[in-house]
Amino acid sequence: MSEGIIRALVTGGSGGIGAAICRRLAAAGRFVYVHAHRHSAAAQAVVEDIVRAGGAAAPVQFDLTDLNATRAATERMLEAGPVQILINNAGIHEDAVFPGMSAEQWHRVIDVSVNGFYHVTHPLLLPMLRTRWGRIITLSSVTALAGNRGQVNYAAAKGALNAATKALSLEVASRGVTVNAVAPGIISSGMGESAFDPAAIAALVPMKRAGSAQEVAALVAFLASEEAAYITGQIISINGGMF
Repeated sequence: MSEGIIRALVTGGSGGIGAAICRRLAAAGRFVYVHAHRHSAAAQAVVEDIVRAGGAAAPVQFDLTDLNATRAATERMLEAGPVQILINNAGIHEDAVFPGMSAEQWHRVIDVSVNGFYHVTHPLLLPMLRTRWGRIITLSSVTALAGNRGQVNYAAAKGALNAATKALSLEVASRGVTVNAVAPGIISSGMGESAFDPAAIAALVPMKRAGSAQEVAALVAFLASEEAAYITGQIISINGGMF
């Protein structure tokens, strides 16, 4: 690992899982850039929580689907030094059964997850590689592994990220950079919890409960640590034993 401050960027850091990841990384001594697009006040609140707890963080605001805006934002971050931990967490739902899915619903979901992955990862990668230490962790979904009615677009986006994770891991493994994906199941934060009532969760999840954002954050933080140096190219499920 390189000496000095390790900087981390968490896209979608203002949401439930993203905020939990930001707090966990900050508690591990990382300087955390908390990203938001529309929810800048929420990102600022996460930063303030981190600082009150003795950590270091700063908010960043940009639209991941806008190549030029993302490139400008990453260039500003790189002025302070390389970003060696990148958590690609941002994503959206636009659910509809496929015959009724509009082109806009399809493209918006793909744009945020897949194009957003490229827009933010590409400019940060070479500076990371030069340090010969880095962690790229992408939030996938159980939907990409098992499918789900009404989420063909979301499954396609997350499935593409799984494939990108495996391919990119091969390109950078010899340079001390690991690339993994975390695939949550039903998590009691943000997007997942609204889709299932307690009876449905009990029927779907062997553990009979939803997971927590903190449990996902703990897994992400481990993958971002030095202890996970020999784990790369993996899609790791955290789903209470769903399959």
